Amino acid sequence: MRKYTVLLFLSLFLVDCSTVPITGRKRLNLVSDSQILPTSFAQYRGFLEKNKVSSDREMTNQVKEVGKRVSAAVDRFMRANNMVEEANAYKWEFNLVEDNTVNAWCLPGGKVVFYTGIMPICANEDGVAAVMGHEVAHAFAKHGQERMTSAYGQQIGGILVALGTMDKNPRTQQIWNMAYGIGSTVGMLAFSRTHETEADKLGLVFMIMAGYNGNEAAEVWVRMSQRAGKRGGPEFLSTHPSNERRIQNLRAYLPEAQQLAAKFNSQTLN
Repeated sequence: MRKYTVLLFLSLFLVDCSTVPITGRKRLNLVSDSQILPTSFAQYRGFLEKNKVSSDREMTNQVKEVGKRVSAAVDRFMRANNMVEEANAYKWEFNLVEDNTVNAWCLPGGKVVFYTGIMPICANEDGVAAVMGHEVAHAFAKHGQERMTSAYGQQIGGILVALGTMDKNPRTQQIWNMAYGIGSTVGMLAFSRTHETEADKLGLVFMIMAGYNGNEAAEVWVRMSQRAGKRGGPEFLSTHPSNERRIQNLRAYLPEAQQLAAKFNSQTLN
């Protein structure tokens, strides 16, 4: 039984290893669009029904216009790189909701929400584009699907630990289960930081492709850092890279992002 479970676990990780476009990172995704998108779209509708959409016409129009331009850049890239079926699956939508939380997010399939609380951090149209590019990049790279796949792996890993310690005394089993729990949690945090860093890079490319000033991406995080002050624990126990690291990474990556954006625009714009 133990042998067959191990073989099943290994076979899952051979099913769909692919590469994230542009960054080239290898990823494992066992969750198809047909599995996740109906749920994603339903969750988005439910969220909008329960939360107040902003009545500020100027800010709302800004979010929608920036979203339209950034998502159009993503769409152009996908269609020019043999990703037509994936491009067709996205149903882009952008809404601003009344909430002082400093946050924005994008569900699989391109459903974006900005909270009014993040608008002062964005500060201007380029800042909105920086946040928009980052959130859209999560959907583009299918980070949601990848995290679901990782959660499946954690569940299977827990089963394997239990099977592997069946013949051990209870104290040994407890130690192994504790070690697995701590290890998998820290692993998932690092996994989230990888996604955040990747979304920063992809988002920078996409916002520049859409005609926005890429220098503003780092400045958004300067403002975020000023607001946050010194709060937060060690980076290795966080789901996101530190603000300081993000600022450094974005500034360092900017020249390459500008080159990539120019290259992709030359390929996709008539």
